[in-house]
Amino acid sequence: MRILFIGDVVGRSGRNIVVDYLPGLVSQWKLDLVVVNGENAAGGFGITEAIYHDLIDAGADAVTLGNHAWDQREALVFIERAPRLVRPANYPKGTPGRGAALVETKNGKRALVVNVMGRVFMDALDDPFAAVEREISACPLRLGADAVIVDVHCEATSEKQAMGYFCDGRVSLVVGTHTHVPTADHRILPGRTAFVSDVGMSGDFDSIIGMNKDEPVSRFLRKIPSAKFEPANGPATLCALAVETDDATGLAVKVAAVRLGGALEAARPAFWE
Repeated sequence: MRILFIGDVVGRSGRNIVVDYLPGLVSQWKLDLVVVNGENAAGGFGITEAIYHDLIDAGADAVTLGNHAWDQREALVFIERAPRLVRPANYPKGTPGRGAALVETKNGKRALVVNVMGRVFMDALDDPFAAVEREISACPLRLGADAVIVDVHCEATSEKQAMGYFCDGRVSLVVGTHTHVPTADHRILPGRTAFVSDVGMSGDFDSIIGMNKDEPVSRFLRKIPSAKFEPANGPATLCALAVETDDATGLAVKVAAVRLGGALEAARPAFWE
């Protein structure tokens, strides 16, 4: 199976590059499954129903969230009618929506997409490891799903790496999101699970993690907010991770970074070109 995971979409610039590039990538790379983290897609904070549908229409098979899941209050309502929108599974019982979704891939197979939020330097939610264990035990790789993707939305790279080894050999991909800066440690772990500490953002990198630079710099200098954060709207880079799995096992056989457009050095998966 050919899988593309697209990192945190930030604002209009990030939305535009995903919507512009993704249909062509699905066709050119013959993608079977596309997952997009969309928790910063609406002005940098949260997601709206219209944006969710834009991402799905562009080729996303599932959209994951994170700590900004509810910044757009409408998400608390529309998530119930958005079966491919996945919020962190370790929110408390009774939170709207779902923490995992079993979606049909473009080649007619089944993929389980799980989203959890870390607890180091972030809001103290339920145990993300227990939440992942619950979801992947209920729908195990090969028996319940042909591929299993875990989006671990964390501040600390150590927590993301721990999740990678916790899931190694049991899922196809553990992908870190949230910090918006792509790391260079993408690899296949010993148990053949693909992993990266952070896939990076899809947005304007002439910014501070996707936001116009002036206000973040001012707050670091003066410790006083003077305006709200606004997404940078210059040319965006699409950051993603390309993974190919073995159809017999559902585990990874190839992994590569993807960076297209904008300010970062371009990277494409040579095995799909």
